[in-house]
Amino acid sequence: MTIRIQPSILSADFVNFERDFESISAADGIHVDIMDGHFVPNLTFGLPMVKRMQEITKLPLDVHLMIENPDLWAKQYAALGVFSVTVHLEACANPVQIAKEIRDSGSRAGLAIKPKTAVEQLVPYIDFFDQVLIMSVEPGFGGQSFIESSISKVLEAKALLGEKSVWLQIDGGVDETNIAQLAQAGVDTFVAGSSVFKATDRNAQINLLRSLATSGTHGH
Repeated sequence: MTIRIQPSILSADFVNFERDFESISAADGIHVDIMDGHFVPNLTFGLPMVKRMQEITKLPLDVHLMIENPDLWAKQYAALGVFSVTVHLEACANPVQIAKEIRDSGSRAGLAIKPKTAVEQLVPYIDFFDQVLIMSVEPGFGGQSFIESSISKVLEAKALLGEKSVWLQIDGGVDETNIAQLAQAGVDTFVAGSSVFKATDRNAQINLLRSLATSGTHGH
């Protein structure tokens, strides 16, 4: 199992993205939260900023749309050439159509659920997506604590995915205290915000998280 660490730029300095991106060069990707102030109570940025990020980093951008009307917007983000675009099941009118449009634009398609959404709601759609994202905090703000019941949701999602080559991602409160347990439960793709950005040496922290997760997959 390949472990991927994707720092969340929700914890970065929005005025100094270029500098902050350089400080996380050891990452496997960058998690980009798009918030519209409607689907979640916070507002971040939109298409022009993501287009600029594509220009200043070689790292794959993992765009997470916490917005209303992803049916309209998802394909526009995918068209920027980002690595993947994740939409929220709770916000989609037609998840299968969205997945098709994201993939047709050349990006991987992800499907996310909030903490209160049951894993079984993913069942009709997982065959159309490349990644499933379990939110382990209420989406909207960085720096929140990990919701412990997320571990059992991960186990459920892993059982559901079985041998499919769908990445299982978690986002929210991931740090060195829980990453090994999450990897053991089946997560392979980790979004880490404050735990990376508050570190003095961010690349060392990314490598530490990756090695802890790897030890978790070996059941140590």
